[in-house]
Amino acid sequence: MAIKYHIVLYAGLAIALFMLVFVFVKYKKTKEYAGGKKIAGLICQEDEAYFRKRKILYKTGLTATLICCVLVVVSAFLLMAKPYTSRRMQDEKYCRDIILCIDISTSVDYLNENLLDKLKKTVDELQGERFGIVIFNTSPVLLTPLTDDYEYVKDQLDLIAQCLKSRNEVNLDDAFSSGYDWIYYQAYISSGTLIGNEQRGSSLIGDGLAAAAIDFSDADKERTKVVIFSTDNDIQGTPVATLDEATDICVSNNVTVYGVGTKEMTPENKESMKNAVEKTGGKFYLEEESGSFGEIVSSIEKLSKNLVKVRMVDVETPELLYPFVLMLVLFAGMLGLGRWLKL
Repeated sequence: MAIKYHIVLYAGLAIALFMLVFVFVKYKKTKEYAGGKKIAGLICQEDEAYFRKRKILYKTGLTATLICCVLVVVSAFLLMAKPYTSRRMQDEKYCRDIILCIDISTSVDYLNENLLDKLKKTVDELQGERFGIVIFNTSPVLLTPLTDDYEYVKDQLDLIAQCLKSRNEVNLDDAFSSGYDWIYYQAYISSGTLIGNEQRGSSLIGDGLAAAAIDFSDADKERTKVVIFSTDNDIQGTPVATLDEATDICVSNNVTVYGVGTKEMTPENKESMKNAVEKTGGKFYLEEESGSFGEIVSSIEKLSKNLVKVRMVDVETPELLYPFVLMLVLFAGMLGLGRWLKL
């Protein structure tokens, strides 16, 4: 175990030493007779065994209380000095950026019902990557920029699931604690994703994929770029970019797309999406097929198996439990002794 701030511990030891010296000097002074009236018959009383026993117990308790007090001070300063253990670890960072591009139009509610849980498992299985989230309907929104905070990404997926579920609730009183919750969920999922909805329509698939493709950082050219693209490919409007044009953007930016559709798709939509994602070097899967997301994870891992940044890092773990427990025990002992001695 090591100490982070040695000067704090030294200060605590100095204060503890000062306390001991102060008490010792004070005790030496009080032992000397400084005048006043003596109690009659004190010599006879000091000869009694009971008195001597009680006197020894009193001095022992007083000494123990002083020791506890000093150790409490030392323990407190030890806590402030931040003891820790250090171990050297190998930190691996895969050079892959993955954006989850999710169609949130009402026509894919049945797809998203199970999809979001599977995406959470995918995030867990692909540790070492950076993840982002793009949601789209009429217009796309970068909900989560690329990050390696996996808990935050999974929290966002949970929130999306709750938002999508809320718009299909029949009895709002049973589903939500107040109407404000329903309004919040609906605003969260629709803000930015329905811009120009009345004029342009909805489910603009190409716009969603194109937005995901350009949300990668151009500065990280050595990183592998992947989009997990979920939609039923059922366009209900006029997009800025068609699916083919969005695919060309992905190819020019070296973005590999893995498509996730559903058995409910029409043969034309299924074939169109399959051709689009395969053009980028990716594959097309059906959400209902067993093991489809496992295959996506395996495929992504094979993309850049050798592109790994490895470095040795020192990981510090605070060791505050033992000093804290020691301080509590000593403090309790000091209070107990003080009560026993009636100090």
